[in-house]
Amino acid sequence: MSIVEFSCLFYNTKIGEFFDMTKSWAARLVQVTGSAACQSKNFLLLRYLKSLIYNSVAELRSIMKHITIKDIAKELQLSVSTVSRALIDDKNIRRETKEKVLETAQRMGYKRNPVATNLKYGHTNTVGVIVPEMVTPFVTKVISGIQEVLYAHHIKVIIADSGESPAKELESIQMMENFMVDGIIVSICSYKENQEAYQRLMEHGMPIVFYDRIPQGWDVPQVLVDDYLKSFFLVEKLIRLGRKSIIHLAGPDSIYNAYERARGYKEAMLKFGLEENIRMIKSEGMGFEDGARIANQLVAEEKQPDAIFAFTDTLAIGAMNRLRELGKQIPEDIAIASFSGTELSTIVHPQLTTVEPKLQDMGRKSAELILELIQDPNAPKRSIIMDAEIQMRASTEKNAPISQ
Repeated sequence: MSIVEFSCLFYNTKIGEFFDMTKSWAARLVQVTGSAACQSKNFLLLRYLKSLIYNSVAELRSIMKHITIKDIAKELQLSVSTVSRALIDDKNIRRETKEKVLETAQRMGYKRNPVATNLKYGHTNTVGVIVPEMVTPFVTKVISGIQEVLYAHHIKVIIADSGESPAKELESIQMMENFMVDGIIVSICSYKENQEAYQRLMEHGMPIVFYDRIPQGWDVPQVLVDDYLKSFFLVEKLIRLGRKSIIHLAGPDSIYNAYERARGYKEAMLKFGLEENIRMIKSEGMGFEDGARIANQLVAEEKQPDAIFAFTDTLAIGAMNRLRELGKQIPEDIAIASFSGTELSTIVHPQLTTVEPKLQDMGRKSAELILELIQDPNAPKRSIIMDAEIQMRASTEKNAPISQ
């Protein structure tokens, strides 16, 4: 069996299965490891396989550890300082010593640890991004904008998904702290939870930028859309289209955006004297199934709404699809509109009327703010209000133009 075949076997076979195979190729392995091939790049692999044959746990542990500068120094009987300086091409180290160190480092599989190097200078060149979900295109668009800016500054991004769980979000906060990231960009899953954790980090000098879902009443760097104003204008448009009995599918109480969008809905209804028609149905979740569940409830009622304004696209699409399954015509019977403006709104039928924030720009601005804070911890705590467009589509106007 060739060294390449050994490598394939190593990477594609479970460790437990190796023990059942050792007898059949033990003789060949001893022959290979006893040859000059032992000096090749595969020497660690060969030692590893050999240790399996002899069932040596101690040997396995020694092989699987990371090779350090100390290991190279011990191998060459040089000081750690000399090896370290040789690896960074210090001009005061003799050429012969440098070559010997580099050759040994390559042979032993040494890899430089950029995190350890950066820590010497007080930074890790990493930024943590904590998101509330990874299901919709909303998050991926924002992350794309963040990465575009940070990668241009040679800063890597560590992404954590809290899954709409405050407990998981807290774990992500702690993970970012343990990883010693230079800053955190976060969209919180609840403005009522984890306040102490964020406050503690900021008090200890951790730069944090909040985007989209923000804490309520905090003087912190943040990037957001005016949820109240855009919701007000969207509901106003629905009313001007002749819709009077508009129901709002509200988001969870734990999300401050939900409060602001509900406020915009109610203010628009009051402006046109429709206070008696104000009705909000709170959704505990924000998935398609949650929208469908509410649609079932609405159809079973005697008095039907003529329009729905949903907290998110996913709620709106779930409700719209279920209403169509139940025989409702969209928008003739019920008009549907929402907030979020991802690609989801244009790939459904009929296309969905929605408020569209500029998500990549939101990510870019968030990254620019975190860079400001990393470079100058005393920089002003800026709040950036992003623009958002109201896209009127066929879910509210039968002959509305189709978005490409």
